[in-house]
Amino acid sequence: MAKRDYYEILEVSRDASAEDIKKAYRKQALKYHPDKNPGDKAAEDNFKQAAEAYEVLRDPEKRNRYDRYGHAAFEGAGAGGFGGGMTIEDIFAQFGDIFGGFGGFGGFGGFGGGSRGTAVTRGSNLRVKVKLNLKEIAGGAEKKIKVKKYVACDVCSGTGARNGTAKATCSTCHGTGQVTRVTNTFLGQMQTSSICPTCGGEGETIREKCENCYGEGIVKSDEVIKINIPAGVAEGMQLKVSGKGNAARRGGINGDLLVIIQEEEHPELVRDGNDLIHNLHLSIPQAILGTTVEVPTVDGKAKIKIENGTQPGRILRLRGKGIPEVNGYGRGDLLVQVNVWMPKNLDKEEKKIIEKFEQSDNFTPRPEKSDSGFFERVKNIFE
Repeated sequence: MAKRDYYEILEVSRDASAEDIKKAYRKQALKYHPDKNPGDKAAEDNFKQAAEAYEVLRDPEKRNRYDRYGHAAFEGAGAGGFGGGMTIEDIFAQFGDIFGGFGGFGGFGGFGGGSRGTAVTRGSNLRVKVKLNLKEIAGGAEKKIKVKKYVACDVCSGTGARNGTAKATCSTCHGTGQVTRVTNTFLGQMQTSSICPTCGGEGETIREKCENCYGEGIVKSDEVIKINIPAGVAEGMQLKVSGKGNAARRGGINGDLLVIIQEEEHPELVRDGNDLIHNLHLSIPQAILGTTVEVPTVDGKAKIKIENGTQPGRILRLRGKGIPEVNGYGRGDLLVQVNVWMPKNLDKEEKKIIEKFEQSDNFTPRPEKSDSGFFERVKNIFE
């Protein structure tokens, strides 16, 4: 597949100045930045192509070779040493100063936090709480939530400038986004740089402000956001949806949406890590004679067999009926703790029957060895 023309990629003419090429690259890099287009492979490819074009056209010698021989001038070596193996990290390591005062092109080891160049604003993060029941936690869930947030103004496309008007290079910093001051000290002259107070570090000023957003480039609006929640999440866990927070002023990078998980209480199941615990009550006849009962699970009901002579406090384990490990393998169990219900009020006939039981050797207590450590682990939950 033939490579695209570098001038075409940056949308500049072949006689563009070095400063024009730098501005054009910054514009393309912001447009196709991974944080602004999460999961978009086409945007990532455009981001890399813009970096490759800038690597050549910013260098007078390389640009001259490209103008004379085109892409053939770099065959075998790759453009500027990037070639086909160029990564996002390479781009930020090489061109971090393009993004200046914004150190939050995060997730890439802090690249982009250089001290030079115009500043890039980032929208603030948003936090929302999402309630899930045990079934949604066990199986994962897709939620759609409405969020009131700042979005890019659709009238000016987020630029802040009145439709059809262009921005002007800042007269204070001359497009650099920073101002330099020289002060005299006993050690000699000291030079310091700071963000330009006129343009806020953007390097440009708005000639005519958009009437819809008053030059901010953002407006308040409602947005419905789809969130895919993996199975196994827990109370208080925080998930991040990149680029779905507040939009930044005048075409910066969107913030993130932080989703905080809340668990709804289940009427019959208690969560303990990835295990679930159910407190099962049996009648005296059921415990003595044995029976089959249904117990609740996250998916519905499950039948279990109660052996005759089952003792109070026994723990029955249903393997794999608990909560899956989040983003991993394995699943917890359902632990059923057996309790025997003792009636409080008996009539005369019932008392006589119980008194006859007491005279039988079968009703003499014979404590059995049990997993006391495991019992102690769960019994406090039900006290």
